[in-house]
Amino acid sequence: MTDIFLCQRKHLIGSLFLIAMLWNVSAAHAATLPDPNFNPPNSSQAQTIALAGGCFWGMQAVYQHVKGVKEAISGYAGGTAETANYKTVSSGSTTHAESVKIIYDPSQVSLGEILKVFFSVAHDPTELNRQGPDRGTQYRSAIFTTTAEQEKVAETYIAQLQQAKVYSVPIVTKVEMLKGFYPAEDYHQNYARLHPYNAYIMINDAPKVSALKEEFPQLYIDP
Repeated sequence: MTDIFLCQRKHLIGSLFLIAMLWNVSAAHAATLPDPNFNPPNSSQAQTIALAGGCFWGMQAVYQHVKGVKEAISGYAGGTAETANYKTVSSGSTTHAESVKIIYDPSQVSLGEILKVFFSVAHDPTELNRQGPDRGTQYRSAIFTTTAEQEKVAETYIAQLQQAKVYSVPIVTKVEMLKGFYPAEDYHQNYARLHPYNAYIMINDAPKVSALKEEFPQLYIDP
């Protein structure tokens, strides 16, 4: 029941955010990003990476519309199995981040393309421990890699974007190896797809999917 209350509270926050910050409906501005300088040739073997950047509802919704993504699963990364539940993570007292594990086919979508989506339409990589109306370390920007090559691609791309001054303030995204991923509760899975008229989804997440379609038409699919 506590988890349901927390979700209801998020819905209320979303509704209040709609009244106070209506401009945010059109605020899913996709930064114009260069292609990564370091982006190894695609392989035919499926790869896994986990991305964190605010509420996992929106991150999952975006990557479910990306060509070549086989699965996008909401969950928790950065902490232990004992604290991997919505109530505890939402307290902000764990080292977890709300994340999405992405299993993708590199022959259809490159890691560079996945990162371009991440840094442009999926979230704002310059916000520290927050995204939109959500506050706390559980909403931090992070890339959880599963290979040394992914780690190099991510770190090199961040440095490239910083040097190009794509953003007016520094990127705060952290890169670390994925030590464990714990799927979120069932009611969090496919949340944006199942609740498209929820105020929080309409304000914070639907514009990201729209921006993906507009900025990356070659990657956008209707699942």
